[in-house]
Amino acid sequence: MLPDPLPRPAPIGNDEYRARRAALMQRLPADSAVLLLGATLTTRSRDSDYPFRQNSDFHYLTGFPEPDALLLLLPGRGEGESVLFCQDRDPALEAWTGRRLGAEGAVREHGVDQAFENVERDERLETLLDGRPALYLLLEDGEAMALADDVRGRLAARARRGARPPQSYVDLAPLLHEQRLIKSENELALMRHAAQISALAHRRAMRAARPGLAEYHLQAELEHEFRWHGGSGPAYASIVGGGANACVLHYVENNAPLHDGALVLIDAGAEFDLYAGDITRTFPVGGRFDEAQRALYEMVLAAQERAVAAVRPGATLTAIHDGVVRDLTAGLIRLGLLAGDVEARIEDESYKRFYLHSTSHWLGLDVHDVGEYRLEGQPRPLAPGMVLTVEPGLYIPADEDIPRQFRGIGIRIEDDVAVTAEGHEVLTAEVPKQVAEIEALMAKD
Repeated sequence: MLPDPLPRPAPIGNDEYRARRAALMQRLPADSAVLLLGATLTTRSRDSDYPFRQNSDFHYLTGFPEPDALLLLLPGRGEGESVLFCQDRDPALEAWTGRRLGAEGAVREHGVDQAFENVERDERLETLLDGRPALYLLLEDGEAMALADDVRGRLAARARRGARPPQSYVDLAPLLHEQRLIKSENELALMRHAAQISALAHRRAMRAARPGLAEYHLQAELEHEFRWHGGSGPAYASIVGGGANACVLHYVENNAPLHDGALVLIDAGAEFDLYAGDITRTFPVGGRFDEAQRALYEMVLAAQERAVAAVRPGATLTAIHDGVVRDLTAGLIRLGLLAGDVEARIEDESYKRFYLHSTSHWLGLDVHDVGEYRLEGQPRPLAPGMVLTVEPGLYIPADEDIPRQFRGIGIRIEDDVAVTAEGHEVLTAEVPKQVAEIEALMAKD
């Protein structure tokens, strides 16, 4: 019998989107403007499109769910500081692809000050940007840059008649992405929900695993759970790597058989209201760790638990990573996979043969979320409202100089952690990671 779907948390309301836009505009010059494009549909094959997913920056400021939209922010404009352009109402197309909100619906349902359909966009952009000398936009967005150049060129052609085109482009990313880095309580509620869905999916995959299945069978179990509980699907391409496939960090083929005696590494998370979960667990296909697997696993687990415990305001990701490197290097020496002194092996970076990546990244609307990791050249102190992953791993190559019992073993353990005023909150604690807990969950009797 299938479980009841989880109750949905409240969506983020228009008041919060308005507050986000206001907070951004407070940091801008009074005569500036912001131009931000939403995402567009992407063709999958001929007349079939990929499922639409809104641009994260655009969603953060609007919550508007349709493609081909554009947001202008115009500080100090009396007729309204937020102006949204959206798809034209078209009953013929809407019969095929669903109702479009149109300009009236955008104002009514998403709380922007004004909205117009895209048929009016080119003409109105000239009027709205006239006299705004600084234009903030994402400089890495080629489409936005081309649109800005077009509007500026048309205004420049009318300069003798008094038109005043934008004089400079300023990158919006630093301002907007710093704002996105600190999550509100409403955002944290959505991230807890994405984490809870993700946790249920990992537990389901552990219970389903057995020799004779393929990696894609576990992927199917995961992604069924994501959708069953209201997620839009995976937040990123699900990784299900059995045996040596776990040593490929971004393995996504998920088409190999699962063998008794091997481990399987699953790195997968649900997306809910565009917020990402991101969990990795590694467990034995047959339900029990052997001696070598357990020795490596408990080394990674100890490093991961110490790293999670270190998350608190004022700590830095650099210090947390350095602690993980020290723990793993010492463990590799104990097991004979490295030789010599811990400090020497850290100094010569020989540990990187087995540990290839950083310990943490930001998490939010993007699985590798925005926000600087360093400020003025120094590691950034953690602050309440930040959400990050903690994910040490070991990846042992199947080389001749490696003891046979360790060859081809890949292990990663990852949790999502929110920084709180008191310390931290592990959002993904519902997925077992202790050896005894995993084996008990997987027990088939």
